[in-house]
Amino acid sequence: MLWLISHVVIATACIIRILLRPHRQPESRLSWLVVVLALPYVGVTAYLLLGETNIGRKRVARLGKILNNLPRPEDTAGWSVPLDASEALGKWAPLFKMGESISGYQPVGGNVARLMENSDAAIDEMAADIDAASDHVHLMFYIWLTDSNGMKIVEALKRAASRGVTCRAMADDLGSRDMVHSPQWREMKAAGVHVASALRIGNPLLRAFDGRIDLRDHRKILVIDNRITYCGSQNCADPAFLPKKKFAPWVDAVMRFEGPVVRQNQHLFASDWMANTDEDIRYILRQPMDEPGPGFTAQVIGTGPTVRSSAMPEMFETLMYAARDQLFITTPYYVPNSPMEAALCAAANRGVNTTIIFPERNDDFAVGATSKSYYEELLTSGVKIFEYQRGILHTKSITLDGEITLIGSANMDRRSFDLNYENNILLYDPAMTEDMRARQSQYLEDSRRVTLEEVQGWSWRKRILNNALAILGPVL
Repeated sequence: MLWLISHVVIATACIIRILLRPHRQPESRLSWLVVVLALPYVGVTAYLLLGETNIGRKRVARLGKILNNLPRPEDTAGWSVPLDASEALGKWAPLFKMGESISGYQPVGGNVARLMENSDAAIDEMAADIDAASDHVHLMFYIWLTDSNGMKIVEALKRAASRGVTCRAMADDLGSRDMVHSPQWREMKAAGVHVASALRIGNPLLRAFDGRIDLRDHRKILVIDNRITYCGSQNCADPAFLPKKKFAPWVDAVMRFEGPVVRQNQHLFASDWMANTDEDIRYILRQPMDEPGPGFTAQVIGTGPTVRSSAMPEMFETLMYAARDQLFITTPYYVPNSPMEAALCAAANRGVNTTIIFPERNDDFAVGATSKSYYEELLTSGVKIFEYQRGILHTKSITLDGEITLIGSANMDRRSFDLNYENNILLYDPAMTEDMRARQSQYLEDSRRVTLEEVQGWSWRKRILNNALAILGPVL
């Protein structure tokens, strides 16, 4: 009898917490209610560990204090490029207004960029820029391996440190666990590179009491001399990606930027570095800027569990609703919330030429199956769905109407929405958008189109599996 009472009390308390928890979509509440009611003890334990976006009160307070004291990019000496968005951006002003509302960075002009040819070329250019650095190198990766490409960056950092360049290298404690615990990590430290782990786990049992273990820093940032930055989907690894080699190659896109937008990525890196170390690097943000030359408008968009709820899906939805002629999306992981799925369908329904490419084989079976549960609705609305055949298409990109590009680390799934720290750059430039659109067309050539007839012909077993996993989408 006592066991039954305890069971009811614990389950009821958890259910009440699920219903009272702020900033949660109804479908997320429903998913957790199903889990708790179907598997009470397992469900309650899972909710306590994974059900809430909790990074710990100490971390929230620390990060808030850091951000309040960090010099803003627009306060930098020589910063003379803030745009009057209503005049310079015209019809695209609301997109950048949305971006500014997320992380506070203004749209800024005077930027130039190049799209890297491929993953290996991106690493080679990064290493060359590190070799040319004269003052500092700041680097953050979610996954950093000790493979060929990973070691190119390790050796470049060691060379830079040996000639007096201040190098700060940070990697996510979970995603880069092999690197963080490797001899190469210790060698970098011995060579004078400042190294740090982001969101350090430590003792998993004790860590669980100070925020979720699976909240991760998914950003990919490289800033050199306050002059150059890189942004894209690529981790510091070979395309062969040995931990998941059966899905290889991993296909990514990276852009190299120069201009005022570099200071925004620097600010984002500084907030990460100071949140995870005791070193104050505010002085870097106070270094005066050179006057920028002609260039396009761009804006860094940094999201994470300490930013307002649903910031990243709001950005995606705003882009989808802004498209008037063409909308092209690549994403490896698609577990949308209801408003984002509706926005994508609405684009096709109003006549926008809407295309999305997923990888045919997903390295996460549950996420891949969940993505497929949305196919029929998307196809019925007129969205063209393609599946990439030659490995994992890991590029996260959106282009619209031949003028706007979003590139970065954020996927279209619940982890990127609620749990991961992400960095993206939004830009307004027909030339760069044409380059990105050409890359998307290359992906299309290696993809197979999925038809409505094909999806409607799936077996009932496949439909049940996909739809059952989709119910747990908010949990995934």
